[in-house]
Amino acid sequence: MHDSDSIGIVTPQHLHFDSPLQLDSGAILDSYELVYETYGELNAARSNAVLICHALSGNHHVAGVYADNPKNAGWWNNMIGPGKPIDTNRFFVIGINNIGGCHGSTGPATINTKTNKPFGADFPMVTTIDWAETYVRLAQRLNIDQFAAVVGGSLGGMSAMQLSLDAPEKVRHAVVIAAAAKLTAQNIAFNDVARQAIITDPDYHGGDYYAQQTIPRRGLRLARMLGHITYLSDDSMAEKFGRELRSGSLGYNFDVEFQIESYLRYQGDKFAEQFDANTYLLMTKVLDYFDPARDYNNDLSAAFHGVKANFLVLSFSSDWRFSPERSRSIVKALLDNNLNVSYAEIASRHGHDSFLMKDDHYHQLVRSYMNNITT
Repeated sequence: MHDSDSIGIVTPQHLHFDSPLQLDSGAILDSYELVYETYGELNAARSNAVLICHALSGNHHVAGVYADNPKNAGWWNNMIGPGKPIDTNRFFVIGINNIGGCHGSTGPATINTKTNKPFGADFPMVTTIDWAETYVRLAQRLNIDQFAAVVGGSLGGMSAMQLSLDAPEKVRHAVVIAAAAKLTAQNIAFNDVARQAIITDPDYHGGDYYAQQTIPRRGLRLARMLGHITYLSDDSMAEKFGRELRSGSLGYNFDVEFQIESYLRYQGDKFAEQFDANTYLLMTKVLDYFDPARDYNNDLSAAFHGVKANFLVLSFSSDWRFSPERSRSIVKALLDNNLNVSYAEIASRHGHDSFLMKDDHYHQLVRSYMNNITT
């Protein structure tokens, strides 16, 4: 690592929870494991903990590197570390892999003790409500009464909102980046096409592909390729690839001819080897189900009535999947409840992926907000 502000070597930790978890769907997980990482030190008052909630394909490895794989930097390594916007000299930062995940927390690939086989398709549906409950339980196990902040982008922003809704006393600040209070019909449609690509792959085997020792690679690859197209903006694709030909001349065939095709196939192939298909299906459903206003006659302001946290809400101008308009509706609902809200729409060419990028203006906004949090 040539990053002078890096946290350095980090190690995942595991916690086992024996108390049953009653899920939003009605199903019950008798017990479960959470894998997480921590960065920085918990202060004497135990008041400087910051929870990072991951997006669809994220996990607990938020910052730092692993001793056996120094190239595997955390997915938000540019945001979190000594002197970075989320400063580990001040904060005790916790990265968590949600249940239903495929990076160590209990999920579809986990062995079901009742059958001694992976849960597979039998793993129950989960929602952000279930995740919020696991965050509360994690805090209890770590003897943290209240998070100084809960931070997330995209689906992670939804998780941060959910915790502020379900456990208002547990959250002092919520940082919600490139998120929405519910998905648009178009977003739900993209998610279903991705799921259909996986489910109709002959190697999917109804979700029990583990026993067949197969992976629905083709479906996962297509799902990821579709996702990538929606995470980027037209401008960023044009800037990065344009209509550049891979070999410099047209081949008049269906092989890879344009650089964008090469990029998407590479990303799809890489993802198919690293991510569990059943987890991908579950995570897209979590996105679809998130809608706190549903139980309040679609009145988001009423849904936020019990919230106590201060909020920083950020959106990106070129993000058409979670457009600034979606963030502004969150801001309005918070203001309707006389909550303290800071909002910025950041000019960016990178589309939805902007929340992962190192952008000076964006990082300065996060840094300024976090610096004003008392611990």
